[in-house]
Amino acid sequence: MFELLKTEGCARRGVFTCAHGTVQTPVFMNVGTQGAIKGALSAKDLKDIGCQVELSNTYHLHLRPGDALVKECGGLHRFMTWDGPILTDSGGFQVFSLSSLRKIKEEGVTFRSHIDGHKIFMGPEESMQIQSNLGSDICMAFDECIENPAPRDYVKQSVDRTYRWLERCKAENARLNALPDTVNPQQMLWGINQGATYADIRVDHMKRIADLDLPGYAIGGLAVGETAEEMYDIIEAVEPYMPKDKTRYLMGVGTPTNIIEAVARGVDFFDCVMPARNARHARLFTWEGAINLKNAKYQKDLQPIDPQCDCPVCRRYSRAYIRHLFVAEEMLAMRLCVMHNLYFYNKLMERIRNALDDGTFEAFRCEFSEKLSRRI
Repeated sequence: MFELLKTEGCARRGVFTCAHGTVQTPVFMNVGTQGAIKGALSAKDLKDIGCQVELSNTYHLHLRPGDALVKECGGLHRFMTWDGPILTDSGGFQVFSLSSLRKIKEEGVTFRSHIDGHKIFMGPEESMQIQSNLGSDICMAFDECIENPAPRDYVKQSVDRTYRWLERCKAENARLNALPDTVNPQQMLWGINQGATYADIRVDHMKRIADLDLPGYAIGGLAVGETAEEMYDIIEAVEPYMPKDKTRYLMGVGTPTNIIEAVARGVDFFDCVMPARNARHARLFTWEGAINLKNAKYQKDLQPIDPQCDCPVCRRYSRAYIRHLFVAEEMLAMRLCVMHNLYFYNKLMERIRNALDDGTFEAFRCEFSEKLSRRI
């Protein structure tokens, strides 16, 4: 499932294998929440820009088109014509993001749909059943993502419940994988570490979930209100207790700088909606820093978005043309910019892997960690 090839400090270079292919790590997963990348990118586009893993959301696909329908259509891989690895989030993040529309109990969580307000119940078993219907390669445990900062007593109670939920997820995942009509009988369950910014609660929870011997582990509940330094401190506290021979996933993170710094602290998998979301507003990443293509100074600029980039967009289109598309409110503007930003992230991970292969990651970190956080 995961082979650790080499390390440089805490940074790890590895290979992850699942039913739908092999993934070189560290890796950034391109987020297609509802089975598609916002910005009109297709599964073929993802191949063209170097995507290794696509990520979709359990809650959203449960609402539309319905996980039962996706199963009827052969599972999410066939439905969206993507033949590579897929990770599905558990719906647990919606426990956080839909805080005004939820009620949490030991059994699970009652939501109000953000679409039409109808009641939805989701617990560990329901989350596993939905993800089994989708047929993803990696299914995430159902958990509660806790807002930062949060009262210590509440965090402790929530983490204990999340552990009990994980035990139920493990049992249900095993049951579903054994069914004769399951879409992907090799679906893997990854556990999620929680504990807000309380390092001792995080460490205790990580020790407990590591004993469950799952194929992978995530650090959740970060990038939801704490500073970048607090996030790095939590990763450093938890990392020594994460199994060395299992994949490590930092959920919902982040900027190019966040990714470089988290790789340096031992993380293998990343995801974030930010590069696509920024692209839809003309905020683009380059190897010299970030630019806002709506700025007037790009009106006559015939350079590509990034002269150092060889993505399909930079090989063909100018800053002036793409800026014009935004001003004219043409949909092509968003498509081109999302394609560029996701290519940039996938290329960033490739360069990180190459640096780890060459034993030069620390030099790469020194050159790019701060530079990529600049706004030009």
